[in-house]
Amino acid sequence: MRIGIVVFGALALMPTAVSAQEREFCTDRPGIGTPACTVSPGQVYVEAGIGDWTLERSAGERDDTFLTGDFLVRYGVADHAEVQIGWTALGFSRERAAGTIDHRSAAGDVTLAMRRNLANPGGSGFSVAVMPFVTLPVGREPIGAGDWSAGALMPLSYELSDKVSLAATTEIDAAVDEDGSGRHLAFSEVVGASLQLAKTLTATAEYQVMADHDPQGHKVQHLSGLSLGWQPKKKLQFDVGANAGLDHDAPDVEVYFGVSRRF
Repeated sequence: MRIGIVVFGALALMPTAVSAQEREFCTDRPGIGTPACTVSPGQVYVEAGIGDWTLERSAGERDDTFLTGDFLVRYGVADHAEVQIGWTALGFSRERAAGTIDHRSAAGDVTLAMRRNLANPGGSGFSVAVMPFVTLPVGREPIGAGDWSAGALMPLSYELSDKVSLAATTEIDAAVDEDGSGRHLAFSEVVGASLQLAKTLTATAEYQVMADHDPQGHKVQHLSGLSLGWQPKKKLQFDVGANAGLDHDAPDVEVYFGVSRRF
C-alpha cells in the first residue's frame, strides 16, 4: 500500500500535455454528492481516498471502519460522456459488542459506471447528467457487500456566480440485502452548496437523506457533511471532509482525506 501511495504521488507531479479542449478541473471528490460534469475526451482523472474512518455506535456496540486506497479512475470517451472504475484496495473493521472484539480486513468491491452529461459537460451554468452503475462482488465482507448491486444517479448543478454554486444528486439503487443474499430498493437525495473561499480553496456543505428498504428492517438516514478542496496546481487537488449522522440510523461520524490528479 505504501508503494501504491508513492507511485501515485510521483504520477501526480509528472508534467502532462495541455489539451486544446481542456476544461475546468471537476472532481468527484470530496463530498457526498456527485458532480454532473464529465472528463474531456481522451483525458484521465485518478482520484484516491488515502484515509477514511467511520464510526457507528448503537446500544452496547461500536463499529470502527477504516478504508485506504479507495481509487476512482475516470476516462473521457466522448464530449459528453465518461466511463469509470472504482475499487477500495483495503479496509479494516473493528467491531466491539458484549465484551468481545472482532478484527477483520478485506478488499472492497469494484464499481463500473458511465456518466452521460445532458447539458454543459464542463459543469458551468446549469449542468445535468445521468449515471448508471453496477457493483461487482470481488471483495469480502465486511468491506465488500457480498453480492452484486446496481443503480443510477442523476446529478445536477447550477452556478449562481463565479464563487457560489448549488448541486443535487438523486440516486436509486438495487442494493444488497444486509444478509448478503438478494437485493432491495434504496433511495438517496443529496443537496449542497459550494463557496470559493480563495482562488485555490473551495468549501462545500451538504445534506443527505437516504431511505433503505432492507428486508431486515427499513431505515431512513440523515447526514450532514462539510468538505474542503485545495487546488495548488491546475491539475492537482487535495481534499479533507467530515460527515455527521443526524439520527440514530446514520453513522455517527466519518472523516476522510484524499487527492485527485488529471492526466
